[in-house]
Amino acid sequence: MSSQISITEAGINDIPVIQQVTNITWPVTYGEIVSAEQLNYMLELIYSTASLTQQMQRGDTFILAKENNNTIAFAAYALINEPEIYKLHKLYALPNQQGKGLGKLLIHYIVAQIKPLGATALQLNVNRYNKAKTFYEHLGFKVIKEEDINIGNSYFMNDYVLELAL
Repeated sequence: MSSQISITEAGINDIPVIQQVTNITWPVTYGEIVSAEQLNYMLELIYSTASLTQQMQRGDTFILAKENNNTIAFAAYALINEPEIYKLHKLYALPNQQGKGLGKLLIHYIVAQIKPLGATALQLNVNRYNKAKTFYEHLGFKVIKEEDINIGNSYFMNDYVLELAL
């Protein structure tokens, strides 16, 4: 990364830019993994304004990576029910920004935020066919189980659950 990247916490007013990054990134990331119908269903389920607002209100922390004041990536994480375990719910960089270290930068930022809070691990779900699995493993995440999540409308998310011990 040649230029300066800033990371800021996102709020309700940032929902349109989160949706913009998602709408550009998801078809590239999932276009060959799930049907167009499932992709559209998941976008509405997870990234509608109402859904993102609800996620923020329940305590999910959203962060934006910006270059020259343009959002080029985002992530979201939260404490989950298990003691001291946090979950990385989202991590997406614009396709033309992938491979530049943004994902690693965002994960390191999140770890730096949660470790002082007593976090012992950071978990995430990744689709079993998503190439990002290799990226996470390179950062030290390990597969701890497989999970098939019914998201409604006869659709499932077929994931690995990965964990990074802190």
